[in-house]
Amino acid sequence: MSEIKVNSIKGVGASAAAITVNNTDGTCTANLTNRTNRNLIINGAMQVAQRGTSSTAVGYKTVDRIYGGYAGTDEAPTFTQADIGTSDSPYLSGFRKSFKIQNGNQTSGAGAADELFMTYNIEAQDLAQSGWDYTSSSSNITISFWVKSSVAQQFQVNMRLYPASGDQKEFCFEYTPSANTWTKVTKTISGASGNVLRNTNELGMFIQFPQFYGTNYTANTRAFDTWETKNNAQNYKDYATTWYTTNDATWEITGLQLEVGSVATDFEHRSF
Repeated sequence: MSEIKVNSIKGVGASAAAITVNNTDGTCTANLTNRTNRNLIINGAMQVAQRGTSSTAVGYKTVDRIYGGYAGTDEAPTFTQADIGTSDSPYLSGFRKSFKIQNGNQTSGAGAADELFMTYNIEAQDLAQSGWDYTSSSSNITISFWVKSSVAQQFQVNMRLYPASGDQKEFCFEYTPSANTWTKVTKTISGASGNVLRNTNELGMFIQFPQFYGTNYTANTRAFDTWETKNNAQNYKDYATTWYTTNDATWEITGLQLEVGSVATDFEHRSF
């Protein structure tokens, strides 16, 4: 018979042991919590669309909490709440809806001032009181989502913190889905000294998913996977143009989840 002798069991990113063993009598004390509402994203399954299911206008026009934006386009993109196919991987994980962007025909190509993106905003107090120590490199949050693009290329994500005053800090990372294939993306992000966040009902963090940003706002001096002070001249690395210059290219997302810790747990499906 095998035997493991331990004093406690503790998660890699945890600050305290989940299970503590008494070395005298062998009894143990558990500090386990089935935390509800762990997902800081509201409507991450894209199931609620009270305003409508299709729009070519900028703003909150289709899926609740999801902002569709663009500027400088030759033809407006279309934002929709779309159905997920019964054989698609997200469907098998319980998802039925996505937020979908269909590109217009950008006849003049990728302009320096052009932009097309989806944004989700988090209320500052929700993030400040979540248990994530955004100032500590040993404290993590993890973002996960399903994404599908009709064009295979590198895309980027920007997560920006909003303080009560002073410099905004942002963290940028990349992902590269295959064409027409649902891909699960997971990214763990550590806090950093110098990060500041207000504790109000104002904007605390935005999570932006661009399909394209022009060179007025990008530069290859931008670094991935590190916190930087916001600089509008390099919000992203220079962006791939393939998707943007492909007529009727599509991009869609579902299962957006942001949670405290270094592990992406199963999506927290909720009724409404």
